[in-house]
Order: sequence, then C-alpha cells, then structure tokens
Amino acid sequence: MSLWGSFDKNEISILLFVVVSYAVLFLLPKKFAREITLLFLLWGFTIGVLFDFTIGGGLVDFFKLNDSNGYRLFDLLYYLLFAPFSYFFIYFYESFRINKKTFIWYIVAWAMIGVGMQWVFTLLEIVQFQKGYKIPFSFPIFLMTQTVTGLYYELVFSKFKVLKSNG
Repeated sequence: MSLWGSFDKNEISILLFVVVSYAVLFLLPKKFAREITLLFLLWGFTIGVLFDFTIGGGLVDFFKLNDSNGYRLFDLLYYLLFAPFSYFFIYFYESFRINKKTFIWYIVAWAMIGVGMQWVFTLLEIVQFQKGYKIPFSFPIFLMTQTVTGLYYELVFSKFKVLKSNG
C-alpha cells in the first residue's frame, strides 16, 4: 500500500474534512456514555466500509477513491469520515427526539445529506464514479444504512436503559 499517488486537492480536502469533523465531534456537548459513543463511531466506520467495499471494489467496482483503484493511506482517512457521520446521525436523532412519526423524514434528510456529501466528494475528486454509476444510485443505499443505524440505535438505547436500571 502506497501513501498517495500525488498530494493535491483531494488529499488536502480529506485532511480538512477529518480535522473539522472530529473537532466538531469532540466539541459537541456530550450526550452519550463513552461506550455508546465508541459503539456508534465503530458502527459508522464498519457499515460505511462494508458498503464501500461492496460497491466500490471487487467485481462491480463502481468508483475509485483518490486517483486510484488501489488502496492508499488517504482511502483509510476517507473511511474514517464515516465514524463521525454515524455519531452525528445519532446525536441529532437524540437531540431532535426522533420518534415513530418523524423517523422516515429524518432518514430521508440524512440520506440526502449523504448524497450531498458524495456530490461534494466527486467535485473534489475524492470519489470518481466509473462503469456508469451515478450519484442518485447512492440514495437507496443511504436510506438503507440510515434506517439500519436508526433501528440499531433504538435497540442499543433500549438495552442500555435496561442495563442502567438493573445495575
């Protein structure tokens, strides 16, 4: 694995996104226990990498990251952006007190944010689509991942409340 092909706007952009997103993450007032925060950072990283490897690699290979189809250091930094994205999702989920009536709208809004971020990443040449893949194709993927994340949060939150009340 090489570090990078050429150090230009996509690498600089990724560094800025990583610094800003993690700074915001650490500056936001704390809402969750440390375990929950770490769990959803890990969850976001994992589900993002899983879907990116599924459609961005292997036989389908619908996009490349950072100038190359091979993996480089800045691809890992790009993947680290999924962790704060997941944390912000649950942070505002809790802040806005999302319930059964507002769940769908919240998911749709976050799917649109995800597509919007992907559009920005294509402008910055962090993500480059190939084989006919287009940005709107990502919308259902974001709908699915955000829905699973929301349902997972509800499950973890209900179990965590039970654990807190019993112990």
